[in-house]
Amino acid sequence: MPLPLAPIAGLALRYGAVALGAWALGRHLERGFRDQRAEDALDDLCEGVTLRHEPGQTNGTGRFRRVVRIGTNGPGLEVDLAALARLKLRPLRAGQEGASARGTSGRGAPEEKAGDP
Repeated sequence: MPLPLAPIAGLALRYGAVALGAWALGRHLERGFRDQRAEDALDDLCEGVTLRHEPGQTNGTGRFRRVVRIGTNGPGLEVDLAALARLKLRPLRAGQEGASARGTSGRGAPEEKAGDP
């Protein structure tokens, strides 16, 4: 009895398209780096969720730490999920540049441009 290839071909095309998209995305992503200051800040967070609001800025933190074990003394897995968040809203007048147009690299220090003293 012959196998119906149409449903199998449709699945193969779908999975192939997803794999091709993941491969293309992976080629365009920049390799990340580990900032020890950020690692230390995440390690210092207290467990739970906090939210603080100041004029023009809202900050939030959260940390979730648990140990999951199989059996009483069996192998386990420690889960440590920590996050920092900041939301800044600032109105801009017509023609005024925002922070992204001022030449900051996103790492806190302005980028040096050729010809700057």
